[in-house]
Parts: sequence; C-alpha cells; structure tokens
Amino acid sequence: MNIFLDLPLRTKKKRQAGLTVLIDNGVPTGYFTDVINSHRDFIDIVKFGWCSSLITKDIYQKIECLQLNGVQFYFGGTFFEKCLLQGKLNDFYDYHKAFGCTHMEISNGTIDLSNREKAKYIAEFSLEFTILSEVGYKDSEKSQELSANNWVEYIWQDLEAGATKVITEARESGRSGICQKNGELRYGIISEILNSGINPDNLIFEAPTKDLQTYFITEVGANVNLANISFDHVLSLESLRLGLRSDTLLLFEGALV
Repeated sequence: MNIFLDLPLRTKKKRQAGLTVLIDNGVPTGYFTDVINSHRDFIDIVKFGWCSSLITKDIYQKIECLQLNGVQFYFGGTFFEKCLLQGKLNDFYDYHKAFGCTHMEISNGTIDLSNREKAKYIAEFSLEFTILSEVGYKDSEKSQELSANNWVEYIWQDLEAGATKVITEARESGRSGICQKNGELRYGIISEILNSGINPDNLIFEAPTKDLQTYFITEVGANVNLANISFDHVLSLESLRLGLRSDTLLLFEGALV
C-alpha cells in the first residue's frame, strides 16, 4: 500500500522492539483466526492468559493459525504459578514442548514467591526457552507496597537471570501493578524505571487501555513494547503508534519536519 504521509519508522517482524502482545481472553475461534490472518503484520505474540489454554476446545486450531502466520505465543505466568504450587513443573515443561512453544512467562504475581526465588526459575528455563518474566503483583494493595527501587531492582534481577524481556504488571483491567486501583498510572514508578538505565527495549508494558497505550507511546516512542492488548484493538493501537489517531496526531510532527 502506498502511504504518502510522513510517519514514524516502525520496526518490522521479526522485531525485537515495538512488540504488540495480544491477550486471548477466550475469543471465539473464528474471530481469533480472522484477526490473526488479517493483522499478522502488527501482531508479534499472543498470550493465552488465565491458564485458558487448558480449557480452550480449539487450542490446537488457534496455535496452528499463529504458527502459520509467524506469531509467537505463550501460556501466561499464572500457568507457571499454578504448576509450581502443585509441584508439576515437569508437566509444565512438557506442555510447552508438546505445543512447540518457544516462549515462557515466569511470574510471582499471585503466589508467595520472592523475586530472588523467581529468578532461579528464570535461569533454569532460559536455557531452553525465551523467558518473559513479570514484575508486580495482581493484588492492588500488595502492589502498592512495592517501591520504585523494588521495581528497578527486581527488573534487573530478572534480566541478569536470563529473562529476554520483563513485563510490568497492570493486569487486563489496568488496575494493579504499575496502575492505581482507579486505573491511573503510577507515574513515579514508571519514571524511575525509565531513568534507571534499563533499556526500554527489554521491557514490555502491560497497557490494556487507550490512555495507557498513548502514555507509553508518548514517553518511549512508536516502538515501545506493549502487552495485554485486546483482539479488537490491533489496528487502533497501530494507528496510535503511527500518529494517525487524535491522541498522538501531533506527537511526531516536530520530529518529522
């Protein structure tokens, strides 16, 4: 397609920055395959959250669609936590292998597991998988207890242990982790993280709402890594990244002159 406008340069697949990570919250299979087939150039990874892959009737069909379209996938950190609780990490490993899944999320968002203990699992599984770790808790009150220094320390720990990228928790609602219970971003935390020397390309910000997506694009740029994107927001997010939507329409104009 001939796009005659001057737009920010977007990275191309297979990209290392500018990732768009969708969350499959159980969308119907037909809709799932339609979105992937239609917008594969804008979709890098799909997360099957909430252990939903275990109860999705058409999981094989969905994964086949992803593989045919060059879209990576993983099963979410809650799956890791559930398996760890039940002493079934060997089955967890076999499950990933059976689906040909190359990515794995390791988190401690719900269970009582220190970040240092979590880092040991990152080191172990990073020998065979691309590890996406997560920092932050799903419980909003518990997340409030994490200081900015904690966030930065834990992100560094995960990266040094072998995580390829670290996800900052916000949940699918955008109301925990890096966000307040009312959905407002914890700006001080984000500022500390972005000014800590951590390469933003090594971070993935959960940003399920337009306001969060706009904020991170404004602060980091068009090629910021964003996750927990719903299936019906693929094109609207890409428009935001390219400055084609009102919220970012003026953002890149100065840089393009």
